[in-house]
Parts: sequence; structure tokens; C-alpha cells
Amino acid sequence: MIELTKENFEQEVLQYPGVVFVDFWSPKCEPCLGLLPEVESFAEQNGGKAKFCKLDTAGNKRLAIAQKVMGIPAFVFYRNGEKAFVFDKDQIDMEAVQAKLDELLQ
Repeated sequence: MIELTKENFEQEVLQYPGVVFVDFWSPKCEPCLGLLPEVESFAEQNGGKAKFCKLDTAGNKRLAIAQKVMGIPAFVFYRNGEKAFVFDKDQIDMEAVQAKLDELLQ
């Protein structure tokens, strides 16, 4: 998974011609850390289909706020540079995340 920062976010996400999955997380967020193995497995299983990135919100607060991510963990799908779907902390279910990826790739 690509580590995002304010320096590479636009290039890696907003200028990418396809589907990008971004995991907004923080090393101090217990639910984020609990989901990490599932997120890494999800990225590994779908590696050739989309781009997979993560953004540490602790070090990139302004960027997270600019993307309207107010709580973590949050999974955001972008398609062709546009925000396509957001799973916020209360909605995260990896089966639903996989289904949304499959839908966005059609």
C-alpha cells in the first residue's frame, strides 16, 4: 500500500485514471490497528484491480479535513479523481468494502 502525504496525494489519488482505495487511519487508533491485517489482505487480493493507499491522519490532519474525513477509521474510494464512496467507522465491513470495489470496477 502506498503511503500518502500532502506531497503525493494529488498525484497518487486525484490524478489517477481508475479506482483508488484510501485507508484513513492513525497509529493511535485501536480500531484502525485492529483492521490493518484485513485491509492489507484486501489490498493483496485485489492488487491488480485498483490502487491501494493509506493516509496517516495524525501527520496529515489538514489533508484529511480537506477530504472531509472527520473520523477514523475511514475507507474512501476514488474513481478517476473523484470521491466515489465513503465507509465511515460505523459502516466498515470488509465484505461490503469488497462488494463496493467490485461495483466500482464495472
